[in-house]
Amino acid sequence: MDLYRAALPLIRALPAEAAHDLTLRLLESGLAPAPRVAADPPALAVELWGRRFPNPVGLAAGFDKDARVPDAMLRFGFGFVETGTVTPHPQAGNAKPRLFRLPEDRAVINRFGFNNRGLDAYAARLAARPRAGIVGANVGKNKDQADAVADYVAGIERVAPLADYLVVNVSSPNTPGLRDLQRREPLLALARAVLAARARAVPAGAPPLLLKVAPDLTDEDRDDIAQVALESGVDGLVVGNTTVSRPAGLRAAAKGEAGGLSGRPLFPLSTAVLGDLWRRTQGRIPIVGAGGVASGADAYAKIRAGASLVQLYTALVYEGPGLVRRIKAELAALLARDGFARAAEAVGADHR
Repeated sequence: MDLYRAALPLIRALPAEAAHDLTLRLLESGLAPAPRVAADPPALAVELWGRRFPNPVGLAAGFDKDARVPDAMLRFGFGFVETGTVTPHPQAGNAKPRLFRLPEDRAVINRFGFNNRGLDAYAARLAARPRAGIVGANVGKNKDQADAVADYVAGIERVAPLADYLVVNVSSPNTPGLRDLQRREPLLALARAVLAARARAVPAGAPPLLLKVAPDLTDEDRDDIAQVALESGVDGLVVGNTTVSRPAGLRAAAKGEAGGLSGRPLFPLSTAVLGDLWRRTQGRIPIVGAGGVASGADAYAKIRAGASLVQLYTALVYEGPGLVRRIKAELAALLARDGFARAAEAVGADHR
């Protein structure tokens, strides 16, 4: 891990997207050495959807859009890795520059627009990997597709046999009109369509299917999402994506760039929305908590707010992959301090 920490200043000297691309190429080529990661404490293991997660700390979608390095990332100690977002057809995304570091704020703004190499290449990589570790597939729609449901159905049908869980992303702020799908009627129609697609693709033992929603939700939006989650039969929610809001106090020069904000400033908003959706669903729908996780205390706060699992991405930009080990150690200590024998016991504790 010291090698990775030493390399961070060199990587950060590159433009943000170039640094990301270089990181992926190094991981994909095998030139980045595999770290030695100790076994996780038993208290961190999570049993969910008939799967055993060795720990509740996952890599969020967006880092590995094309499923190029899921196994390399699992070796850093993540309990699970989410690949994507992938769209049926390749697309270049929005014009560059489209990724901006906010170092003073420990944040990032992106307006990628679902840039990816398309479903064929993505599915081929998932099919070729050994089925070891938990790897999820996150699907979206192409920008120029008027029939959004058709794109999501195509994605789910293709990847359902290849992934350990599925995520339908209706929350990116960088695809025009996408977040309109979070309203009750279109979201319910979409949920039913993708659940049917999953059943066709995997008639028995299908992977769990989750909806990924935004943190920028009105009270009515939250009520709609909670009702759809309870009525449709989806297996969970991912809360949430990046925010188009700009919290007071941002200091970095790039704070005015358009796009979705992630990292430390997102933590309060995303955690509040997570807790609200946990209450509205009465804790009956498992939630994956994402947005601003950068420490064991952050992960623990998400869990106490109602998250069964947590995800991170932006913090890696500033802390490197050794962060995963530190978060797990800190989380295990916090669970023990408060008398929880396992992470699942702490889920929703703030509401009890």
